[in-house]
Amino acid sequence: MTQKVTLHHPAFKFIRQQHISSLNIDVQEFEHSATGAQHIHLAAASEENVFLVALRTVPKDSTGVAHILEHTALCGSQKYPVRDPFFMMTRRSLNTFMNAFTSSDWTAYPFASLNRKDFSNLLDVYLDAVFFSRLDPLDFAQEGHRLEFAEPENPESPLMYKGVVFNEMKGAMSSVSSQLWQTLTKHLFPTSTYHYNSGGDPESIPDLTYEQLVAFYRTHYHPSNAVFMTFGDISAEDHQTRFQEQVLQHFNKLDYKVSVEDEKRYYAPIRVQEAYPYNDPDAERKTHVVMAWLLGKSTNLRDTLRAQLLSSILLDNSATPLMHVLESSEYGNGPSPMCGLDDSQRELSFLCGLEGCDRNASEDVETLILKTLDKVVLEGIPQEDIESALHQLELHQREIGGDSYPYGLQLILTALTAATHRGDPVRLLDLEASLAQLREDIKDPDFVKNLTRELLLDNPHRITLALQPNDAIKTRRDAAEAARLADIKAGLSEDEKNAIVAQAKALKHRQNQEDDAGILPKVTLADVPKGEVDVSSETRERGSIKITHFPTGTNGLVYQQVIHALPALDEDNQQILPLYTSCLTELGAGNRDYLQMQKWQASVAGGINVFSSVRGRVDNVHEVSAYVTYSGKALNRNQKPLTELMATTMAEARFDEHVRIKELVAQIRAHKEQSVTGNGHGLAMLAAASGICASANMSHRVSGLEGIRAIKRLDKAINEDAALAQLAEKLAALHQRCTSTASELLLIGEDEFLEDFESTLVGAFSSSQNTNDAFALPEHKQAIQQAWLTNSQVHFCAKAFPTVAPEHADAAPLIVLGGFLRNGFLHKAIREQGGAYGGGASQDSNSGAFRFYSYRDPRLAETLSDFDNAVEWLLSTNHGYQPLEEAILGTISSIDKSESPAGRAKRLFHSELHGRNHAFRQQLRERVLATTVDDLKRVAQTYLQPDQANTAVITDFSSRETVAALGLDIIEL
Repeated sequence: MTQKVTLHHPAFKFIRQQHISSLNIDVQEFEHSATGAQHIHLAAASEENVFLVALRTVPKDSTGVAHILEHTALCGSQKYPVRDPFFMMTRRSLNTFMNAFTSSDWTAYPFASLNRKDFSNLLDVYLDAVFFSRLDPLDFAQEGHRLEFAEPENPESPLMYKGVVFNEMKGAMSSVSSQLWQTLTKHLFPTSTYHYNSGGDPESIPDLTYEQLVAFYRTHYHPSNAVFMTFGDISAEDHQTRFQEQVLQHFNKLDYKVSVEDEKRYYAPIRVQEAYPYNDPDAERKTHVVMAWLLGKSTNLRDTLRAQLLSSILLDNSATPLMHVLESSEYGNGPSPMCGLDDSQRELSFLCGLEGCDRNASEDVETLILKTLDKVVLEGIPQEDIESALHQLELHQREIGGDSYPYGLQLILTALTAATHRGDPVRLLDLEASLAQLREDIKDPDFVKNLTRELLLDNPHRITLALQPNDAIKTRRDAAEAARLADIKAGLSEDEKNAIVAQAKALKHRQNQEDDAGILPKVTLADVPKGEVDVSSETRERGSIKITHFPTGTNGLVYQQVIHALPALDEDNQQILPLYTSCLTELGAGNRDYLQMQKWQASVAGGINVFSSVRGRVDNVHEVSAYVTYSGKALNRNQKPLTELMATTMAEARFDEHVRIKELVAQIRAHKEQSVTGNGHGLAMLAAASGICASANMSHRVSGLEGIRAIKRLDKAINEDAALAQLAEKLAALHQRCTSTASELLLIGEDEFLEDFESTLVGAFSSSQNTNDAFALPEHKQAIQQAWLTNSQVHFCAKAFPTVAPEHADAAPLIVLGGFLRNGFLHKAIREQGGAYGGGASQDSNSGAFRFYSYRDPRLAETLSDFDNAVEWLLSTNHGYQPLEEAILGTISSIDKSESPAGRAKRLFHSELHGRNHAFRQQLRERVLATTVDDLKRVAQTYLQPDQANTAVITDFSSRETVAALGLDIIEL
């Protein structure tokens, strides 16, 4: 048989090609002859093309040089000498993904688009930004760090640190999980790059100089140190032609290699105790105890898969030995967020532990974990549990993702670690042979015993970390920063003071200048598809129940759902609804306890879960439609067992495992508390909008900040056995009511299997005819002016205004207005000048609310004023067509976002369920495309009135006086 010739540019050498049938792609590998640059192309029959270029970046300190460089490189290049080409292109593009990442040992610049012209435009800008960046000192001052007076033109006012990354990392390092990870890696990697915080430690970021940034760029941002990765139906040859013409022909090969050295190994385990800032009064049982082991190379596929399998066997679900003891232990409130295998670095690490421990629990937790591992070595693991873990690896390999990142980008990121460490990225994508070898390995009854001993028990490179709360750290840290700034100021000469003032003026001038956006390529509204995407489906009545099925490519998986109308619920039951949906699949059913159910799930399913959805109706946000959905997925061969599993879970759920329910409440509480620093802007927007309508108020009460307070109260209350028993009874009654309402079925899979799958599913479920118990919410309107206090080095600000329902003609211009205000005013005022990591505005039509927000923000009152100033700017300025077109393009790009085939089917089904049918979506699209500047001004003037504003901020306890002066009601989280 003649092998197909792989076409490529003559400047590249063809290395190899391999077809991966499980992913339906051809992986092609090339090397650029002159520079040694690597190109890996994943050829696929996909219109969504993906590009990524990664540079190996290996910092030797915690100044954040790689992270700050990632930001600064995108601030103007040789071909595009405008101040902000990256953010300008987000407005001139139909991208389905566009970003930049800094990892611990690489920096990557990825994007994706369904439009060929758009892909070409973005490739042009990205290549120039990465390899021909201008690195203007003012951009370094804006994005990285700078000294500035509190009153920029007054040298007598206090000196401050400012900078986007500086504030971003203050926010990131407010997260206990981030502090835990950085502390772990500091000790697990005593000599290599992972010892340092690649994002930047706020205390070390000001040590970075502009000259050091430029030097790092020159030594790391070079084709010899780069990996180019592409996915889609554009050929490798076409990509390489662009790479060669725009970049590679201008470079010669480096005479050195950037790489991460192997870590020096410990000869004996170590114990470490450190502290983190915590100022809440409930500091008891807030210690984290985590154990970590350094394993083999991530580039060794055999080592990686064996470690992944062992991690899965030990920790994948509540029935696995290590997870079971961590969840049921009295030494802590639940498993640490640092549980599992990390395979993102040159060397693998395995972590496990507990959160919510007493200060002196470290030795007890360590003993508990080691005894559990000893038991695994002594008694082994049941063969069916090992096979279940291998089944999960296979399912993960087959599933087509793409609902958070484009599918092609997920595949590229899977291969990226191996590529950057000069391993074999092809083998990492094609796991069939390696999985087959693992199937042979696990036939040895001692395989898991020996693996546990080799990787963990006999491995001396182990640390046990106790991270304890301390209420003095924040005060000391703030005092140290103030003293450092005071010392700097005291030593400034007049010339140096004048230079700081001059830099502030120059930066403000640069931020306010209008660059010629016309030099950047763009798509126009003429390139936008005029029709709303639809997917073929069929709905049938089968006996008492309706079933809808979507035939689509799922790569051997089936997805199915049972959807019940949500019954009428009082506030008490509304409050425990998210607890019910979280707990149901974690409990026992019938004659099986929760451990047996967890084993059953792992053996036949890729997961089953439950979720509720409450949305305002398209014509009136004060009336709602509401459903609870029971969802599952499995390999095709397991559709019948999946159906049996779902039916048993729904029909025979047990709520008599009170200890288990108590464990789950503690875990949910911890997860929600940790979500604040990562999703503070979302929580602040929920709070601000909570007075606008009943559904927004319910979201805030059960899923927002008030929901966090509620779960904390519940966790404390159920320490009493009677309260715990009462909660279990409420959950059981709620389950009975939720599964007794009218229902319908959803089935998604490959066409040739759907008839058989449908017969199985319909045979297991029938629908109640009860339609009298419909969920409804009383109309709710309330003025909100709130400040929520927690532990945070930064602020999250939000304002919300009541607007209109989705079907209203003004909904479309309000959606466009969000992007228009962000692009034209908020990005500059809040991010560039204010120093926040992000800020913007959006229309939430489900609750009829227009919301402003800031993310990881050093400012409070000034940002709230900037929200108002944005509206004033809109109304007082004459705006041309270009910013309008950019806002519309951004809106359409978000509507046409990347999705997996199954994800799109599920989204469209649930949209229809809530009244957002194809005709509605098409009408909205047409209204968006027809929006004018006059429409934007009209809706702003109509709905964004100052007296209608609702405000919510999340801030630190130390800001109590500041928010009180703003007239906000103070609530302690």
